[in-house]
Formats: sequence, structure tokens, C-alpha cells
Amino acid sequence: MFISDVHLGSKAAKAEFLIDFLRHHDADIIYLVGDIVDGWRLRRNWHWPQSHNDVVQKLLRKARKGASITYIAGNHDEFARQFQGVHFGGIVVADRAVHETADGKRLLVIHGDQFDTVVHNARWLAYLGDYAYDAAMLVNRVVTRLRQLLGLPYWSFSSWAKVNVKKAVNFIGSFQTMLTEEARRSHVDGVICGHIHHAAIENYEDVQYINTGDWVESCTAVVEHFDGRMEILHWAHVLPEAPVGSEVLVPIDIVDIKGRAVQAA
Repeated sequence: MFISDVHLGSKAAKAEFLIDFLRHHDADIIYLVGDIVDGWRLRRNWHWPQSHNDVVQKLLRKARKGASITYIAGNHDEFARQFQGVHFGGIVVADRAVHETADGKRLLVIHGDQFDTVVHNARWLAYLGDYAYDAAMLVNRVVTRLRQLLGLPYWSFSSWAKVNVKKAVNFIGSFQTMLTEEARRSHVDGVICGHIHHAAIENYEDVQYINTGDWVESCTAVVEHFDGRMEILHWAHVLPEAPVGSEVLVPIDIVDIKGRAVQAA
């Protein structure tokens, strides 16, 4: 199971959705693919409600029950990079990892901010973009509330903009190209990343590109089936933040790495 960009510590984090997802899904191997905690926002304004603490406790409980959990640090939780190789409650911190699937493919697991030129070459612009993203999340909350009052299903303004604004589409395409090139340099069959909050599974000739999405807009995660097949799960159950009439996912059986049936959507 691969989860990224939860942004605990920010008001945009949909912690309740993630708690519900983790309640319904289990795996022997879990990768937290960066930006799980939002250190940038916590430095500006401390925000840590009980639901955010519950996410942490849920993950620690899975580790205690035997799940192998690897925390890949991202740019918003870059403070974790100084603890590479250190175990916290059964969760090991790393900058990158290589995951071998059930059908023998080797996948590079990395957050992806290392290939975002804005993050590395214009730090001030990255922070400015972070403020702009906060504004987009505020619009998201207003739109969500209005749709709730009208009885309409959940819809993400920021996700819509991301796939319709030309510059955003170009950035996503460039990011995907750079990550697939890194996979080739690393002599692996594919890459699993996060960072840009845009879930996708695509093939670039001989390399598979997988992005886990996020838990502030789309509420998505990637899971590996027992046969090695990868799938994006969209988790939009009816919760306090979601309006009545939201899409309720129909459960199907997914088999974990030991052949046990688990509930998925």
C-alpha cells in the first residue's frame, strides 16, 4: 500500500477520510511516500487536531501488528531526512527505496520533490506557491460547503484546475518525464512517487510511472494486488466533510501479499 501527501498539520488534510481508508484496508508492506506531515505549515501556524493524531496512531498500530512501514521523506517533511535509517515505533525513515512486486518488477519509491526545479532552485517561489495552494484549498472548502448545501457530490476545484490549466498540465508532463528518466538511471522497471497531487498509472515505453495522489484533494492511494498489479483507489466515503450524496465506493475483494482478502473499493 502506497500513501503520500497527507499534509498532517494543515487544515486541508482530510484526516478523517484517511482514517476510514486505513480502517478498511491492511497490507504487510506500507510505504508513506512523503509529505505525510506538513512541516512548512506547522512552522507558520500550529494546527494538530485529534484526527491528525489518530492517523499517526493508526499507522503505529499497524506497525505493531507486523506491517513493514517505510517513511519516504518529502519536501514538506524534509526534517525527517536527517533520520534516514532510524526506526520510530517500527517505522523506518528513508530518502528512497526499491520495492519488488509480487510479479518480480523493481520499482523506485521516491517522493519526487528532488526533480522539482522550483523547490530546489527558487525556494522563495516554492513558498509563494505554497501560499497560493492554501488559497486554492480555501476556495475548495467554500465550493464544498456550497455543494453540500445544494445536495451535490464532492468536487475538487483544485484538482479540476490542475488538469485544465495549460501550465499545470505541462508541469505534470515534465515531472513525469523526469521521474521516468530517473527510473531508467536507477535500472528499475518503474517509479512510484507523490509530490504533485495527481494520481496516475502510466507506461512510458519500458518504464511504469505511478503517482499515489494525495489526501487533501482527491483522497487516493495505490495498492498492489496479490498478482503484482497496481491500482489507484479513490476514497470518498460519506464523512463529516463530505456531502450527503457523495460517491460511496462499492466494496470488492483485494488480496494482500499473504493471500488474505481485504475490503477495497
